[in-house]
Amino acid sequence: MNKYIIEFIGTFFLVLVVGLTAGRVDMAPIAIGFTLMVMVYMGGHISGGHYNPAVTLACLLRGACTVKDAVPYWIVQLAGGIVAAVTAKFLLAAAPGAPALGEGVSTGQALVNECLFTFALASVVLHTATSKDHEGNSFYGLAIGSTVLIGAFAGGGISGGAYNPAVGLGANVINGTLGDVWIYFAGPLIGGALAAVVFKITSLNDKAAA
Repeated sequence: MNKYIIEFIGTFFLVLVVGLTAGRVDMAPIAIGFTLMVMVYMGGHISGGHYNPAVTLACLLRGACTVKDAVPYWIVQLAGGIVAAVTAKFLLAAAPGAPALGEGVSTGQALVNECLFTFALASVVLHTATSKDHEGNSFYGLAIGSTVLIGAFAGGGISGGAYNPAVGLGANVINGTLGDVWIYFAGPLIGGALAAVVFKITSLNDKAAA
């Protein structure tokens, strides 16, 4: 149960910061990336610090977690995202920031963007937080948070830069803007799955410790 509580808390604060800063703060990606970093350091030793259904899928396929944990992780992550969006709306007394397609951006462009940067994020997680070559390191949180920061700056104007179904779902549910939500599930989940496949191909001697 402690793992699920941590996953809820970490996802909650990540989505809360997205809701409070996206579209309102010029340097929002820095706040979002640093939030993920500190939350990973906070709970990584307990739950693995996924806070993202796509990362959990990558860890599951890589063998770093079990189905028994993955399903509850997905439930509490999505719940944390929705509760965070409700909280952001209460604090702002307005619609919270939500990932959205940039002007003139096609569905295909947004989908590929979400897939690519989630692939990068999940790859960084697998190599820094689950690889036996980096056991006990102190840099994994910084690496993971920085990947989201980079993705938000580089691709935020394309797809909104969610790279996380919990981020894509939360505020869009509260705002009633569900038309493109599937992109924030399909893109990240495909990216996470591909990251696990590539990890297995490139790290043949690495054994998971679920």
